[in-house]
Amino acid sequence: MKQATFTIFFFLCFAMVATAQKKVPNVNVKTLDGKTVNLKDYAAQSGKTIIIDFWATWCSPCKKELDAVAEYYEEWQEKYNVELLAITIDNQRALPKVPGTVETKGWTYTIFAGNEEEMRNAFNFQTIPQTLVANKNGIIVFEHNGYVPGDEEELEKAVAKAAGK
Repeated sequence: MKQATFTIFFFLCFAMVATAQKKVPNVNVKTLDGKTVNLKDYAAQSGKTIIIDFWATWCSPCKKELDAVAEYYEEWQEKYNVELLAITIDNQRALPKVPGTVETKGWTYTIFAGNEEEMRNAFNFQTIPQTLVANKNGIIVFEHNGYVPGDEEELEKAVAKAAGK
């Protein structure tokens, strides 16, 4: 009897862990003009598939990834109803470089600034670029760190799946 009870308890616990879903956390970022935005609320209210990409002006692979995605972004917006949130983790000294970098690159993403430590803790990552995809319910369905050319193809597959396409 004790063995059966333990077995049932074990499987119930396993089922709860297996179905636990990681959601966009309740964390604040700022727009480039200083307005505070809660990412959890933003994702929930957008009704879109969301790509969250953590980057910094000093991170070459980050900029390469965002450049590569820029080539497909307009098409993805139409095809998958997706929005890319490029969240810089630059410190206060480097933050003034962000608008110039975005303008020079011609990125049309939604740009936010986040506190590096808060972002790393909330999203549990160590290195950048760190890229996540959340479905329209704010559930994170894909995570990837680093960048090598071609990663944007894997990202598109994740976006398509999250969008139900």
